[in-house]
Amino acid sequence: MKAILHQSTVLLLNRNWQAIHVKTQAEAFCMMAAESAKGLDVRGDGSVVPVCWEDWLKLPVRDGDRAVHSPRGAVRAPTVIVASNYNKVPLCRPSFGARGIWLRDGGICQYTGRKLAPHEGNIDHVVPLSRGGASSWENCVLSHRDVNARKGARMPNEAGLRLLRPPAVPRAVPATANIENRHDIADWRMFLA
Repeated sequence: MKAILHQSTVLLLNRNWQAIHVKTQAEAFCMMAAESAKGLDVRGDGSVVPVCWEDWLKLPVRDGDRAVHSPRGAVRAPTVIVASNYNKVPLCRPSFGARGIWLRDGGICQYTGRKLAPHEGNIDHVVPLSRGGASSWENCVLSHRDVNARKGARMPNEAGLRLLRPPAVPRAVPATANIENRHDIADWRMFLA
């Protein structure tokens, strides 16, 4: 039961039914019990019915459903919940780090313009750390490993390199854009399309 309760397998929608976050089963059950969200009963015919906590406890566990076992019996684990009183779509930025820089630069070497495979790229400090450069959005770019090794502790112009564009803090995007269906949950597809 503990493993199911703490997996991030519940898609949270705002009250306009736009995906805004991913929650654990435990968080989803708490939100439903506090009446700040309703579970969505996604039926085999494609219909979707919002269900309050008391009625959710009475839903049968179908073949293919995950369930949490309680003293009252098995309770169907929700896959999608909808917030009762929240209608915004939060904005977010990727976290600064190798993954964030990879996402910002689209997997493209910022010196050659070449699309990189994950093992081909690394992070280059445009102004090297040894010359006072910082580890920041404005000073780090994705670079091919060979190009970065050739550049070393030099400035790009000293190494005969030119940036495709200056590095910058990525703009904020709707949270929906960052939600990944890592568990391939079929019920999420209609909300993430």
